[in-house]
Amino acid sequence: MVIRQLFEDREMSILSPHASFSRDAVRDREEEKCDVRTDYQRDRDRIVHSKAFRRMKDKTQVFLAAEGDHYRNRLTHTLEVAQLSRTIAKALRLNEELTEAIGYGHDLGHTPFGHSGEDALDQALQELGSGFRFRHNVQSIRVVEKLEKGGRGLNLTVAVRDGILNHGTSGNPSTLEGKIVRLCDKIAYINHDIDDAIRGRVLTEADLPEEYTAVLGHSVRERLNYLIHDIITHSRGTGQIIQSEEAAAAMLGLRSFMFREVYRSKIVKAEESKAKQMLHNLFLFYMEKWETLPEEYARRIACAEEPKELVVCDYIAGMTDHFAISKFVELFIPKGWKSI
Repeated sequence: MVIRQLFEDREMSILSPHASFSRDAVRDREEEKCDVRTDYQRDRDRIVHSKAFRRMKDKTQVFLAAEGDHYRNRLTHTLEVAQLSRTIAKALRLNEELTEAIGYGHDLGHTPFGHSGEDALDQALQELGSGFRFRHNVQSIRVVEKLEKGGRGLNLTVAVRDGILNHGTSGNPSTLEGKIVRLCDKIAYINHDIDDAIRGRVLTEADLPEEYTAVLGHSVRERLNYLIHDIITHSRGTGQIIQSEEAAAAMLGLRSFMFREVYRSKIVKAEESKAKQMLHNLFLFYMEKWETLPEEYARRIACAEEPKELVVCDYIAGMTDHFAISKFVELFIPKGWKSI
């Protein structure tokens, strides 16, 4: 018996009957099984070793191109989501590797400059009248199905792709593991964005509404501890992922407060219009001069594999904050004349 089969057998004896079992994992393209790792372990490893995963270290979470050493970026957010999710999955005897894979992959398609970049590309597509919209969860699926590995994609399992696609507010993942990630994404960004906002002097802990902190706690540590325990306590043995009404209402209220006072604040939004305009200009430039795209992208347009606007979005969405700035400077900012 190979090691992978031992792991699969152990899952059957240890995990909850509501868990997603590795031996039931399905891929669109069948491939030979690994003798050591389960399919969900392989998916996790493929995501971690992908180029898109590495690029997240230089993509904005909230503060655009933040220069401080301790602000979150898209990669640290992803790691925090994955580990919060795995803690809950382990306590509920669900599949930790599946949960972790979804957590690591959920933001692979995010643009530079966070949701500002997402809005810029979506607006550009709408102005074009293409009928397409830009959504980072859909782009994450494009990354793992088409863009990685020179167009071959990562061939991830159906359950992992389902969790990635449906991690947003309106999503409904088909597995409990995916439902955990969907909830932990919100738990992570609300609480860790509070931490960054305090660090950036946008607000203080005392500014948070008492009606919510009285329930959730008066520090990031207390709030994370409360919310994780609340989900575990109310979900155990139910076959569902549940928050108490009190916790859900307080978290929703705190989220609304963050949108009002932080995400849309003058300090955070100060550079947003510049970032949006920059990406919009890059979009228009590459739509007109698509031959200047890297070969792997230009070839797809030349061969009419996909609509040009989607390929241009693929390229821009894959940029890091600093690379997008450097391309804008290269293409739009005049260079000083140098004498020979």
